[in-house]
Amino acid sequence: MIKHIVFWKAKEEADGLKKEAILEKMKTMLEALPAKIDVIKDFEVGVNYNESPAAFDLSLYSAFDSKEDLATYAGHPEHLKVVEFFGKVVAERAVVDYED
Repeated sequence: MIKHIVFWKAKEEADGLKKEAILEKMKTMLEALPAKIDVIKDFEVGVNYNESPAAFDLSLYSAFDSKEDLATYAGHPEHLKVVEFFGKVVAERAVVDYED
């Protein structure tokens, strides 16, 4: 099983939206992906409540059967729409992929 974990820090304002609305839209967009991309085996999105300066704003935990399935997800047109929006509103991103 391949685990794909991503953390994002959103900009305070971008694409005509304030941070709270940005995070809401990011979460909604991500949560729509499992219904559109069948290689996703597990998927969880969370908005952070920790106020530490070290904390990220949003997290994604996802799982795939293989590295090939993760690559399929990464190149899927629906995922690329999310990537395009995130590119406008994200200040920082961290990612970890590992095999379990």
